[in-house]
Amino acid sequence: MLAPVLAIAAAIAVVALAAFLFRKLDRGVDDRDPGGPSVGHAGAMLSALFLLVFAIAIIVPWTTADAARENTYTESQAAVEAYWAAGQLPYPAAGMVQTELRDYVGFVIEQEWRLMASGNLSPEGAARLSTIREQIAGLQVKGADAEEAKAAVLEQVQNLSSSRRQRAADAQATPPTGILVLTVVTGLVVLLFPFMAGARPRGASLVPMLAMAALLGIGIFLTFDIVRVFDGGLAVRPDAFTAALQEFQRISGTS
Repeated sequence: MLAPVLAIAAAIAVVALAAFLFRKLDRGVDDRDPGGPSVGHAGAMLSALFLLVFAIAIIVPWTTADAARENTYTESQAAVEAYWAAGQLPYPAAGMVQTELRDYVGFVIEQEWRLMASGNLSPEGAARLSTIREQIAGLQVKGADAEEAKAAVLEQVQNLSSSRRQRAADAQATPPTGILVLTVVTGLVVLLFPFMAGARPRGASLVPMLAMAALLGIGIFLTFDIVRVFDGGLAVRPDAFTAALQEFQRISGTS
């Protein structure tokens, strides 16, 4: 926390020292014009800084959401592969494992997805996967085909667990707090800068100022709305898991 404060203080000190020295050396001319070069340069740089921070605040959640969405399809595909391989297990293990996989995916859609909006996963989901893995590992099977099917189901359940851990990380991921704070601060500075520079917009000149304020408000709201991957405007939906349930039905109909 001390380093940013020192960096800000050093930058302000450089400007103050430069202003003092140039005045003492009688270099340049006084610039009190709200539309002068000093104000124009500062305004352009502040606008660029706001755009940079705003772009980071938008791009980071966007890319995180894309990665999280891709991971849900990876996780659901592992569930489908496990379901398919479980059909090759001997009776009654095949039906038992398939039922538990179907219940797990249904649990994710109907109960766990709501929790992920606040950055959490249910411990029950992990417990369900552990139960499935223990039951499969404890199966006594005979024959090369059955052994191969058991190994395939175990492998896919492990992949399912790995993808679940990644989903937990995605649910907790948020942009750095400093980026959100800077977005608000730079947005306010850009909005108030003409007044700070000494300008007094009136009449028709207020219209673009008000339009800018409205758009800045929408932009800042958007940065906070998409903070979490499973909530807000970019929220990842359980489409991949819904498709997995449909695939389970298709597999069961053909097996």
